[in-house]
Amino acid sequence: MAVTVRAMTREDIAGGLRLSRASGWNQLEEDWRLAIDPPSEGWVAERDGAIIGTSVLVRYGSLAWVAMMLVDPAERRTGLGSRLLAEALAGTGNAQCVGLDATPAGEPLYRRAGFADAYMLVRAKITVDATRFESTRKARLMIAGDLESACRMDCESIGADRGRLLESLFRRAPECAWIVPGRGFCLGRPGFRYHQLGPVVAEDHSTARDLVSSCLAGLGGRTFAIDVPRADDTWLAWLRDAGFIEERPFLRMFLRGDLPARRLYGICGPEFA
Repeated sequence: MAVTVRAMTREDIAGGLRLSRASGWNQLEEDWRLAIDPPSEGWVAERDGAIIGTSVLVRYGSLAWVAMMLVDPAERRTGLGSRLLAEALAGTGNAQCVGLDATPAGEPLYRRAGFADAYMLVRAKITVDATRFESTRKARLMIAGDLESACRMDCESIGADRGRLLESLFRRAPECAWIVPGRGFCLGRPGFRYHQLGPVVAEDHSTARDLVSSCLAGLGGRTFAIDVPRADDTWLAWLRDAGFIEERPFLRMFLRGDLPARRLYGICGPEFA
């Protein structure tokens, strides 16, 4: 049967999760809901009632972020990824900035569509040994009243309002929400395979260290991943010394506009920028 591409709804999330699992990705149902609820949107490729591919366009004002580009392993190299990407790009309208984080496997597809390199990121993982971290007096757990300040720092970092995203992360994992008032904050979220740490937004690597160390000091035994721009060698060295092991690279790419890595010590994962 022919493949149909249509708008994704919440009823399709189970199909998206099946593709996430098949690719070894980490998303939970809550991540999918956040990724496709308005003003964001998603698309599914369907054959005979079965979802065989997805794409998502996460919107933060003038920033449009392409994500959740998934194709069933049995359907790859058939042009389906290009078709799903075209649907997402058609939805970007007049967004000033259009970007994504590419895996090495997806990079050629995005280059053909006109995306250009910006900078490299690396995923690093750790199973936390709490004795290697300590809470600092500079950082404290966030409370709801801190969200406005965190959103302001985040917007200054990436140039877009991600308030809805940050509020969701704070609600889902308050134990990962730490702040150094006026200097930086970190958030996190649970996942299917591991916890994701990020975003980590800070004025300098010392503040980022205080945030991450304070967060992980109370979370021994959990496995975390953090996706880090390769922009601050001192920060990357501290992560390695703390026990993080680099796993695989990503490439941040843009069709138009860009997001500088300024103040960004950990992204929110490739699906959320």
